[in-house]
Parts: sequence; C-alpha cells; structure tokens
Amino acid sequence: MTDSELRADIHSIEPIPDADRDSTGPQQMWIWAGANIAPVNWALGALGIILKLGLMETIAVIVLGNIVGCAIFATFTVMGHKTGVNQMVLSRSAFGVRGAYLPSILMFLMTLGWIGVNTYFPVKVSMGILGQFGIPDTWLVQLVVITLVMAVQVLIGVYGFYAIRTFEKYTVPPTIAIMVLMSVLAWTRPGVVNWNLTTSLPPGAHLAMLTMLTTAIGVGWGISWVTWASDYSRFVPRSVPSKSVFWYSYVGMFVPTVWLGILGATIASTTLDTDPAKMVSAVFGGPVSILVLLMVLHGPIATNILNVYSAALAALSAGLKLSRFWLTVIVGVAGYLVTLYFIFAPSFAKAFDHWMISLLLWMSPWAGVVLADFFIKRKGKIEVAELYRSPETSAYGDINWAGMIAFFAGLVAGWLVQDGLVEALQGPISINLLGGADLSWLFGIGVAGLVYLALGKFATSPSSVVASSAGR
Repeated sequence: MTDSELRADIHSIEPIPDADRDSTGPQQMWIWAGANIAPVNWALGALGIILKLGLMETIAVIVLGNIVGCAIFATFTVMGHKTGVNQMVLSRSAFGVRGAYLPSILMFLMTLGWIGVNTYFPVKVSMGILGQFGIPDTWLVQLVVITLVMAVQVLIGVYGFYAIRTFEKYTVPPTIAIMVLMSVLAWTRPGVVNWNLTTSLPPGAHLAMLTMLTTAIGVGWGISWVTWASDYSRFVPRSVPSKSVFWYSYVGMFVPTVWLGILGATIASTTLDTDPAKMVSAVFGGPVSILVLLMVLHGPIATNILNVYSAALAALSAGLKLSRFWLTVIVGVAGYLVTLYFIFAPSFAKAFDHWMISLLLWMSPWAGVVLADFFIKRKGKIEVAELYRSPETSAYGDINWAGMIAFFAGLVAGWLVQDGLVEALQGPISINLLGGADLSWLFGIGVAGLVYLALGKFATSPSSVVASSAGR
C-alpha cells in the first residue's frame, strides 16, 4: 500500500486533471464488485421466492435481467472516462445547466434512501449472529451497530475516491472467498435448498410477476446504478480504451449481483423469508457465522461509501454551495434516519419493492435522454468547459426544454406500463391491457430517448453555437 493509494481526494465536480487520472480497469472492477457484494442482493433474489415465483425462474429473471441492466450501467461508465466529468454534471448537456438540477436533486434524495437500505442489512444480520452468542436484540444494540457502520462509511466518503479505491482493492478478494464458502455450504447441505420449488401463481398473475421482477430485480438493478457510473470512471486515464472500462465495470457489477441474488433465492426457497438474519441463521452457524458477519459488515460499507461520496457530488451538481465535507456529513445524518425507518418498517420486502419501483420510474427516462444525447446526438463529444459556464453563457443553455419534455414523456410512458406493489403507481395499460405485465424500464428509456432525438431536430446544436461564438 503506497501513499498515493491513501491520499486525500481534493476534487469536487470539476473535470479530473489528466495528472490525477490514475485508476486502472481492474480497480474499477473492484469498486463495483465491492459495492455489490452486499446482503441487499440476497433480498433481491429472495424477493422472487416471497412473491411466489419458482426457484429456477427466479434465477432466470436475475441472470437475464442483469445481462441487460449491467450493460446499460457499464455504458454510462464510458461517459465519465471520455470526459473526466461526474455523471450529474454530464447531464447538463442534455438538460441544460439549471435543467440538470432536477435529476441532481432526485439523485441526492434517492441516495439517502439507498444508504438506509444498505445499512439495514448489517444491522439485521448482526443481530441474528450476535444472538447466537447471547447478545440480545435490543434498541441499544441496534443503535450501536448503526452508529459504528455509519461512522466508518462517512469517514471513507469524506476522504474520497482514493480511499474508496484502496478499500475495495484490499477487501473484495477475501470477501469473495467468504462468498465461495457460503455458497458451498448452502448448496451442498441437505434440506437447505428446495430445488424443485415451483410457482403457485395462476397464468396471468405469473406473467405479471415475471415482468415486474425482471424490472425490479433484474434490469432495474443495473439501471439503479447509472447515476453514479461516471463519478468513478472519470479517474481512469484517457489512454485506457473505453472498451476496457466498459467490460471491467460490467464484470464488477454482474458477477456479485447475480451470484448473491441466486444465493438469496436458493436459501429463501426453504426459509420463505427475506429477513437476512433468518436467512443466515438457517444455514450458517458457529465459527462460520463470524466470517459471514465480516462479509455482512463489509458489503454495506463498500456500497455506502460510494453512495455517500456520490450524494455529495449530486448536491454540488445541483448548485449547492456547501463544501463536499459538510455535504458528506449531512448525507450521513440523513442516511442514519432513513436506516431507522427501514429497520422498523412492518414489511421490508414490500418497502424495498416500493423503493425500487419508484427509483426506476424516474431513472429510466433520465437514462434514455442522457444516452440519446451523449451517444447519438453528440456522438460522444462534449464541450466540457461549457458544462461549467453560467446558465446565461453556456452553449448548453439554462434549461434544455427538449430534454425536460422528453424526460416527462418517458415518465408518463413508463407509468402507463408499470405494475409493482405500489397501487398509486400502477399504470392503466399494464393493469387493463397487459394483464399486469411491467415494461416500465423499457418504455421509460425508449420513449424518452426517441422524443429527445425528435425534438432535437428543431433545436440548435450546442456544438454549432460554440463554433459560431468562437468565430466572432
């Protein structure tokens, strides 16, 4: 471990200078792998079982959905690599300088929820494991665990990218070894997995549940990471091929997400519960439970240090004038309160599904607009300096109404074909014409992207504005 690995990150949302872009492809892989070796992925897999799908089809949803979702995510990492700019500032090219404040604020609020979701799991699993050693599950013990985990997360988040990179580099390999041990124990012990579990749903409800969970725990998982993607790939040198950035990021996201999702589904096939403490106690006991506890504590920290760091960047991208340090502290306090909500929610499975569906409703159309803008309209060429100019002088303008209209069009389109457990968000086409099938992610991305490109034909290209102003 060298001094360069632990140096403080002094960067904010300005472009990363070439001299400081020293992250490698494998380091990007460790970052995303660490962020996804987390107990939350047990619940993702278990959710299919709890909502009455069979084991094999739940595994198929996890695998096939993540093939698509992780590809969408990895595509966004290419943007940061090409420009050296964080994700929310990059969205200014599609939405305008102040128009991009809306998704930046949405991301900031969303990340607070993710911090709560991810901290929920080490608390619940820790209580289950500590109970095996006679430590009672009380308010005080839970608060101690929450406080310790949150303090570590905020400290690393404050220190920044280089500490995050180093943490993941040295902690992910031993954590993978624990995952292997857990998988071997779960899949070889008799009675732990009901491999023959089949669905109990009637045909119509069965199809609806398959599509809903493909959205929520398959494709949706990769999409749920796109607003963070460029925050870390912006540190990779220009000399590294973008193709390498894509594939290292893809593998880092796909492998642990699918692996732990399948592990969660197989264990839940007999426990029939998403409570991670019950899932762990059903399979892992004695000395093994200590190793599981280490993985359980590592996973949320490895995930939330990204959440804490990126939440501060999102707030800065929305025009807030506080320092990254104080924004990180605020994020930690808010995340602490959200954790308490999830800990005492009557049904975590329902609360979690509600959370995922609400995320995808806005993230899918946002992703559609940004993808269409960066890769099709601008062909990967961004005037980076213009992203940071004032709204009055930037070539990207104050509010790009084409982007905003396309975003809301995608929002409506996604809602029309959305199912999920949130009745208020269930769309009429999904319920009345598709038998409850959920295609919200596909329509959200597709409609938003197509509307943006169609409206763009009537607008002046920022690149031409830059060229003409340079000529004057």
